[in-house]
Amino acid sequence: MEEKTAPTSNAEPQPITAELQAEASAPTENKAQPEKTYLKAMPLRDLADLESIKTEVCNGNILILKITPLANKNILDVSRAVNELYSFTEQIGGDIARLGEERIVICPPQIRIWREKAPLKNEAAPIAT
Repeated sequence: MEEKTAPTSNAEPQPITAELQAEASAPTENKAQPEKTYLKAMPLRDLADLESIKTEVCNGNILILKITPLANKNILDVSRAVNELYSFTEQIGGDIARLGEERIVICPPQIRIWREKAPLKNEAAPIAT
């Protein structure tokens, strides 16, 4: 059995495997819909975690990633990981957003993140009349 090694912190982001891309980009009508969609919270500890994250999203799950464990090790790896996840999410037609300073949410193609523009601090909040 072939042993996989984790990328070093200097490694470039890995391209999406053909298998993941084919699975994610196949038309929804032809794919069997997952029986259930799960919301999973996971820590991002290393760049090697990206493959399992991509697999979870391709399986139809929504992920909330805590990036602090990786940020405590190497802030440049956080940037690499976020850029890779953003590209991946864009390629499969999913959605990605930041939740505060420590978390990122990634959704599969059939789920969208609702974004509301918050009023600026100097703007008055709308009042119902």
